[in-house]
Amino acid sequence: MKEYSVINTRLPRVDAREKVTGLARYADDLSMTGMLYGALLQSPVAHARIKRIDTSKARRLSGVKDVVTAREAGSVRFGVSPARYDETIFCTEKVRYIGDEIAAVAAESLDTAMEAIGLIEVEYEELPMVLDPFEAMREGAPVIHEDYPNNIGAEVHQEFGDVEEAFKECDYIRTDEFTNKKQDGAFLEPQACLAVYDPGDGLTLHSSTQVPHYVQRTLAMVLRLPVGKVRVVQPYVGGGFGPKASASTLELAACLMAMRTGRPVKMTFTREQVFLHSRARHQFFHELTTGVKKDGTLMALKNTCYLDGGAYSSFGIATVYYAGSLLGAPYRLPNMKYDGYRIYTNKPANGAQRGHGGVAARAAWEQQLDMIAQELGMDPIEMRLRNIMQRGDVTCNDFNMSSLGMKECLEAVRDGSGWQRKKGKLQRGKGIGVACGFFVSGAGFPIYRSETFHSTAVIKLSEDGGTVNLYTPAAEIGQGSDTILTQMAAEALGVRYGDVRVASGDTDFGVDLGAYSSRQTLMSGHAVKQAAEDARRQVLEVLSEKLGIPVDDMDIRDGLILFSRDGVDFSAIRTGYVKEHRGWTDPPAGDRLTFAEAARAAYLSRGSIVGRGAYKPGELGGKYKGAAVGTSPAYGCSAQVVEVTVDMETGQVTVDRMTDAHDCGFAINPTNVEGQMQGSLSMGLGEALFEEIKFDGSGRVANPTLGEYRIPTSLDMPNVKTIIVESDEPNGPFGAKEVGEGAIMPTIPAILNAVYDATGVRIWELPVTSERVFNALKTAERK
Repeated sequence: MKEYSVINTRLPRVDAREKVTGLARYADDLSMTGMLYGALLQSPVAHARIKRIDTSKARRLSGVKDVVTAREAGSVRFGVSPARYDETIFCTEKVRYIGDEIAAVAAESLDTAMEAIGLIEVEYEELPMVLDPFEAMREGAPVIHEDYPNNIGAEVHQEFGDVEEAFKECDYIRTDEFTNKKQDGAFLEPQACLAVYDPGDGLTLHSSTQVPHYVQRTLAMVLRLPVGKVRVVQPYVGGGFGPKASASTLELAACLMAMRTGRPVKMTFTREQVFLHSRARHQFFHELTTGVKKDGTLMALKNTCYLDGGAYSSFGIATVYYAGSLLGAPYRLPNMKYDGYRIYTNKPANGAQRGHGGVAARAAWEQQLDMIAQELGMDPIEMRLRNIMQRGDVTCNDFNMSSLGMKECLEAVRDGSGWQRKKGKLQRGKGIGVACGFFVSGAGFPIYRSETFHSTAVIKLSEDGGTVNLYTPAAEIGQGSDTILTQMAAEALGVRYGDVRVASGDTDFGVDLGAYSSRQTLMSGHAVKQAAEDARRQVLEVLSEKLGIPVDDMDIRDGLILFSRDGVDFSAIRTGYVKEHRGWTDPPAGDRLTFAEAARAAYLSRGSIVGRGAYKPGELGGKYKGAAVGTSPAYGCSAQVVEVTVDMETGQVTVDRMTDAHDCGFAINPTNVEGQMQGSLSMGLGEALFEEIKFDGSGRVANPTLGEYRIPTSLDMPNVKTIIVESDEPNGPFGAKEVGEGAIMPTIPAILNAVYDATGVRIWELPVTSERVFNALKTAERK
């Protein structure tokens, strides 16, 4: 493998100093002269008609500068997918869940804004509500959206091959059901924004979003502004995980009131409002039927899934597709049938969360595969290896495995965990489990129908040649994209890491679709690499003109110009550079021409040197309905072995060790890759063992704090052995592809399989609480 200077090294993050010293400014840290504070009025009931809204008392309160309802905001519909725009800034005729937004206030202080919210009078005519998705589909159930009388907001029916014919050839068939619970992203920073409007310059929104580009488009559409007059700037972001991947009423209301008052408006969610806004993990109900030959060869899968979507569509139309399509790999599966239904209920809307759409499906199927292996008398890893896909394979639903290190991942965790000396040999209460995972390296198509580039980038060399300025609209949300893109820029250009200064997350820099679907390393990376190569080409072309040396006979590495032959006379360039910098304390010296000298010469010859890059995938996937969801230029994969201890008296589960291998194509920064792997494992552990959003009988979130909604802490996380597998993805920059989401896929089923190994009981409902395990143990004892 080629040796590199900057990438594939453990360089520190570019934002490390600001974050550890507290200098990093997040959205709620921002303030401006004359700034107003905004607050939202949200529905206290789950389903009701709005008969009357009286804002007069709120408007008369001293310090209040604006009060807005649907009357002022209008009724332009928005959402994530244009096919399912079903939201307005404020409710127009009725509310659909506890927390639905009705009005907003802007005032001189937050206390005044909150007091004004309490003065708004709303008269409701309560309607029957429905919280259960199966009840919502019944004839005569309350209708949440009039366009969908059976409350099915989206449904998918796909078949690849012939499942029923394949079942006839199977030696063993089994059916199992699995359900998770609605979960929250639990990012540390609640959503916050600051909107500023100038009639001449337009609207600027500073927001803790994952998707500045999509927010920009939504603001322009709903507020009826030219896109060029809307700028979205992303400050430091304290995590996203999916729920921050679309525009919200918080952002729209702040912008609307900034436009109406002519003053900056800041708004921030409370933690309870984060839970009410949600757009996090759906609750999935899967029924899987799998058929195999007696040697363990997979023949067919039938997958039926119902999703509790909550009150609005959000990402749901994509989620319901992902819940089926992502089971097409990483195993050779010739026949697959999927029926999926996303149902509206009177609860907060669900959306995209890490491992979008595939986490529950993977948890269900990887458990079922273990049960099949047991019935056939096979080792679970050996059965998986028998069916594993490899580079060049194409799934039954037309996903192309341009690279796939799944076999290498499985073998790595088998050997790295001591599987063969532990499996079947541990004492009762101790268990070991395995599972695999698979995910996209970026959605193959934008959310809206367009031929747009998925990412653009600009690199501008400073006029003195000493600094490389990278301008990328990519979204840094804590995952490390600024660092990865800086490393790629430095490597492609041939300069040192410290020579590159990155600015990101600003729609004025161009187009980038955002931080979702594990896309930025591959897609934003391509654009940055192209921009760097473009700037590099321009510098070398000028040197070629001045020195009479072909471009192909020169290279740039570590900030120095390398010539393929000795004796190159570059004294004229150096002399000119030194003369321009009289009095400077660090003139270039030695027998190597520096990049700074070369870049300065390029500027003097051509003016500002600007490199440009733009990326969008080539033709992808099949032609069937829904083929756009799940197609990607590359796919990541992972395998995990988890070891647990289960207290056989109480059912308490403790995760002792985790061994994780992930195929990231090529590790641009191994430390960052390992951090993403460990973060996925932590999140998966929480969803497996603790996390569940609970509702009372009225539809109110019963545990809307991080004190009541439990997530893992350092005390819950075991030692994690991370193993990086590199398959050299041909469609990725430098061979790199995703690691951000795919690593969560095997975590839940590996834990569940380990719990079974320790106890002999299967848990088909998350989370795996001690009570649930205890009851399962007692039921098994009675049987």
